[in-house]
Amino acid sequence: MSSSSGRLRFLINAWGPVALGVVVIAVETQAFMGADHTSVIFRRIYEHLLGPVSDAQWEILHHCIRKTGHFLGYGLIGLAWLRAWWKTLPHSRFFQDAALALLGTAAVASCDELHQSFLPNRTGTPVDVLLDCSGAIVLQLIVYIWLRVFLPKKLTHKEKA
Repeated sequence: MSSSSGRLRFLINAWGPVALGVVVIAVETQAFMGADHTSVIFRRIYEHLLGPVSDAQWEILHHCIRKTGHFLGYGLIGLAWLRAWWKTLPHSRFFQDAALALLGTAAVASCDELHQSFLPNRTGTPVDVLLDCSGAIVLQLIVYIWLRVFLPKKLTHKEKA
């Protein structure tokens, strides 16, 4: 195997999940994924599983579902960024990788919200960027604690640098 094909495989393995996450966000940020379109679908699923809900209750629940999606979705993107930097910079410290991952997450979230501000049925807000970054931070902290408690040897090489 040539070194260029090995390098390409490494890049796809390390950065492919980040690229996939950005593509998913690019699709989800379109007008057809606005609250006015997702409400009916989510409400049918919710009522099928948990029973009827009033319009006023549904408005609150739908908002919470969408914001939870932001938090978890960007938390997962933050983990993809963290993994990519972890693999790419093998001698860096964990929190250096996490900071770079947070910057990547914030950049994607900012671009997403900027794009949404131009769509008639979407709103782009800095508060959503903060929510997105909070998801990334929380999931990264969970990974850090997990590594610290259950896999300390994996973390050791990140802390020695």
